Amino acid sequence: MNFEFLLLGLEHTFSYWERTAFTDDADVIVIGSGIVGLSAALHLKRLQPQLKVIVLERGFLPSGASTKNAGFACFGSLSEQIAYLKRSSEAEVLRLADYKWRGLQRLRQNLGDRSIDFYQYGGYELFMGGEETTAEESLDHLAYFNKLLKQAIGSDDIYQTADAKIAEFGFDKVSRMIFNPYEGQIHTGKMMRTLLNKVYEADVLVLNQCNVDSINQEGNNVLLNTSHGNFKAKKVILATNAFAAQLYPELDVVPGRGQVLVTKPVPGLKLKGTYHFNDGYYYFRNIDNRVLFGGGRNIDFKQEETWDFGHTESVKAKLVSYLNEVILPNQNAEIDYWWSGIMGFGEDISPIIKEVQPNVFCAVRCNGMGVAMGSLVGEEVAELALK
Repeated sequence: MNFEFLLLGLEHTFSYWERTAFTDDADVIVIGSGIVGLSAALHLKRLQPQLKVIVLERGFLPSGASTKNAGFACFGSLSEQIAYLKRSSEAEVLRLADYKWRGLQRLRQNLGDRSIDFYQYGGYELFMGGEETTAEESLDHLAYFNKLLKQAIGSDDIYQTADAKIAEFGFDKVSRMIFNPYEGQIHTGKMMRTLLNKVYEADVLVLNQCNVDSINQEGNNVLLNTSHGNFKAKKVILATNAFAAQLYPELDVVPGRGQVLVTKPVPGLKLKGTYHFNDGYYYFRNIDNRVLFGGGRNIDFKQEETWDFGHTESVKAKLVSYLNEVILPNQNAEIDYWWSGIMGFGEDISPIIKEVQPNVFCAVRCNGMGVAMGSLVGEEVAELALK
């Protein structure tokens, strides 16, 4: 297959050398340099090495959540699986768990565990005092989900009671705990650097700080109006996740801001693994002898349905309160970093991978599971675009 792309409207901006070496005669343009976009670009080159691929990224670094998430290599806590089952069918819950599990294996296969600091320390779901009813509901479903998800994970010891470890970790106000030995953690900054190096080695061009303002049809081509002129393409892949609705408002993708903190180093830190509580709306982990802790968008969903990075005092106060009263009680841990990331959510628990207009394909709405889903989502949209 031989697609032709032309760059228009930049005659007075780029030199002949720049146009012939960097921009002209590309074959595929991917919008968004997060995990989905770069995975799509890499898969395109693996399928058809002769293709010339350009990735356009609005930010200095990948925008959204790819370098701003918590680095959880997980496929869903027990209470999250129960919530999925209430919204969907058993077959769909299994399919999604299998998809996320395979996505995590593909990520590790593509990039290598050492390159992304992957460690399978396991994950824990915490239930606070007063949540005994919720905890019992989860424990009542434990055997059911172990049997169901064995078809995806290959083992039936996925979820296990772990109340004995509550004191070992030094938690306060935690009444019950469930362990999942198959969860891991990664360094998402190193993940993205490794992925960028892979696409560079595959001769993919990534252009940063190039915002796409509109996408329009022009005959059999697609015209991208950007902050650096107009790109004209035969095939385009939209991989901007939470920001997809800015270009296609009809897509069921709602932004959800996640606010995150990292403490200064904590002497004698007892935590080792990934931890979730309150249906996954709060999450924390160890990193470099520090605690990373994020979440709280459930305090005010509407307020956190935003494309704006930043913080709210209500969420910050709740995170600090949980940090000092539950996770590191009576330690008065100092906070070193604050940031936020924008995730994409929707009513359907599956990602959107489809053609949104002739020759424009989208791969968006990872529902906060971009690390697990992103590699496969990118590969699927690449194959769809090449059909």
